[in-house]
Amino acid sequence: MESLAQRAALLRESLQKSQQVTDAVVSILGSFDSRLSALDSAMRPIQVRTHAVRTAHENIDRTLRSADVILTQFDRTREAEREIQKGPHENLQGFLDAVDRLRSIERFFSSNRSYRSSDGVLNHVNGLLSKALVKMEGEFQNQLSQRSKPMEPDRLFDCLPSTLRPSSESQPEGGKNPLSENQQNSEAAVYSPPALIEPKFVPLLSKLAQQLVQAGCQQQCSEIYSEARASALESSLKNLGVEKLSKDEVQKMPWEILESKIGNWIHFMRIAVKLLFAGERQLCDQVFECSQSLRDKCFAAITKNSLATLLSFGEAIAMSKRSPEKLFVLLDMYEIMCELQTEIDTIFVGESCSQMLDSALSLTKCLAQTAQKTFSDFEEAVEKDATKNIHTDGTVHPLTSYVINYVKFLFDYQSTLKQLFQEFKKEDGTGSELAAVTMKIMQALQNNLDAKAKQYKDPALMHIFLMNNIHYIVKSVRRSEAKDLLGDDWIQRHRRIVQQNANQYRRIAWSKVLQCLSGQGLTSSGGSGQVGSEGGNSSGASRAAVKERFRSFNVLFEEIYQKQCSWSVPDTELRESLRLAVAEILLPAYRSFIKRFGPLIENSKAPGKYVKHTPEQLELLLGNLFEGKQERA
Repeated sequence: MESLAQRAALLRESLQKSQQVTDAVVSILGSFDSRLSALDSAMRPIQVRTHAVRTAHENIDRTLRSADVILTQFDRTREAEREIQKGPHENLQGFLDAVDRLRSIERFFSSNRSYRSSDGVLNHVNGLLSKALVKMEGEFQNQLSQRSKPMEPDRLFDCLPSTLRPSSESQPEGGKNPLSENQQNSEAAVYSPPALIEPKFVPLLSKLAQQLVQAGCQQQCSEIYSEARASALESSLKNLGVEKLSKDEVQKMPWEILESKIGNWIHFMRIAVKLLFAGERQLCDQVFECSQSLRDKCFAAITKNSLATLLSFGEAIAMSKRSPEKLFVLLDMYEIMCELQTEIDTIFVGESCSQMLDSALSLTKCLAQTAQKTFSDFEEAVEKDATKNIHTDGTVHPLTSYVINYVKFLFDYQSTLKQLFQEFKKEDGTGSELAAVTMKIMQALQNNLDAKAKQYKDPALMHIFLMNNIHYIVKSVRRSEAKDLLGDDWIQRHRRIVQQNANQYRRIAWSKVLQCLSGQGLTSSGGSGQVGSEGGNSSGASRAAVKERFRSFNVLFEEIYQKQCSWSVPDTELRESLRLAVAEILLPAYRSFIKRFGPLIENSKAPGKYVKHTPEQLELLLGNLFEGKQERA
């Protein structure tokens, strides 16, 4: 217990000492608090002065920085002013950079109007920009004037695919344009529009245009550009050979001259659209990159007159008096317009070009309509051809060869004609429309030949005429693309017509001669020699009657021979076939007649007076028929 009491006493003593220490610390801390309060009161004025100094320094820095920016703008203004004063001629890029700096300075002071010098600087900068604008307009015009040179024809020809470049041997001179013969190749050919202005100058022109547009001078910029480029384009076409002809001049022009000009026009259209117009569109897009509407407007203004000149010629041809020989040039013109349609649609885009695009489409349709009407006119003209100067030898009529050649040429335009037919009616894609039209033309020709054949007074010659002409038609069809279109049935049917006319000729021309070689009427009814028998004798035959038969045969044969030697069968194979057909009926009858009745003549006075020809001699004479020349038997 004593030990416990001692420990308790020690604990109380420790607690008392701890309390004393705590009281002493509290007393010390209290004195610190009063001292700190006094120190804070003493420092507050110093802190206020320090904050004021710091704020003043910040304001000074900010002012200095602003002053430095303003001074920099002044320096930039002075530098830009020197460039503007020198003008763009010596250093165009430097001049344009100076204009850009002035615009930047203008934006700076416009957004910092609180500066006292802002208004003055803005007035000065705007004055410099106005001067720069005038000089830029002048430079834009000057640059375009210097760089916009007409394209020489040789440079344009070099831009064409090699298959379409004209040479001294194949200049377009009417008929089917030599260049258009390669149309299928030309559709896939690559064209390279020429650089109308040297590429290194285009970015500078674009920059000038952009500056003028930004300054609100779109109208002046458009007029300057359009005038310079339109003049260069028109001069390029003039150098190429494009003429400004009125529709009246075109329609009064002789066909030989007009045909040549049409061939040239096809060539000019291809070059104009694929090279010159395409090049102008490309240049417009580059120079006026900043404005789509300005691109279209300028391109339309540049090409309007040139396109109108080209289309006007085409319209004059399409509206001129129709004639069969014009069909092929109409098809050539329609062909080139269809070939160029994709390019025209691509190049002449935008509202500004809509009327020009409509004009091109209108010409294509007009050419199609005129070609279709000319086609119909040709069919009618063939059937109603009233030519009366038929050949006396029964040869192929010029109308036949003309129509056949005409149809052959049509097959050079199969794809074009198919497209043409689709303009007016549905086409099943098998060529049936072209086949139907070709058959109508052939039938019209045959009807006309039937009418012309009636002008021959000699029925035999009439059949020679029909045989020659139908054979010419069939042979020509078999050797051309028309064979597949018209079909074997058509060919076989008309070959039968040829044979029918050959048979009719043989029957009509030689029936009287064959009657002279008949034994009928020469023998008595009871005799052993029957009509047509080879082995009979001449029992009961009158020598005088036999002599008269031989005499009649000689007269008739000589008459027929004289006529038919002057008749013509121009086809060698047909001529030999016809001679053989005549020999097959005449020679056996002649041999038989001589064998039966020749002995009655042999013992008479001057037998050679009656039997003038041996069968062999007669065969040789038949070999002279249908040569188209006079012969004597």
